[in-house]
Amino acid sequence: MPNDYPAERPHPNDPLHGVTLEAMLTRLVDKYGWDELARRIRINCFAKDPSIKSSLTFLRRTPWARKKVEDLYKGTTF
Repeated sequence: MPNDYPAERPHPNDPLHGVTLEAMLTRLVDKYGWDELARRIRINCFAKDPSIKSSLTFLRRTPWARKKVEDLYKGTTF
């Protein structure tokens, strides 16, 4: 199965270096699905009529929610 995600290179000081918020969210949705993502991170944009676009808009304006997504991404094995 081909990898459709951009190449991610480890960075010694920042594991999120070079990973866009959209790439993080897409990979998390692919792995968990919207229902499980909404269970793990309790925000409405994941639970009610979720989409990548609406979630990105919310996450870009809401630092605490973005941090939760980043923390989940860092702790997830893909």
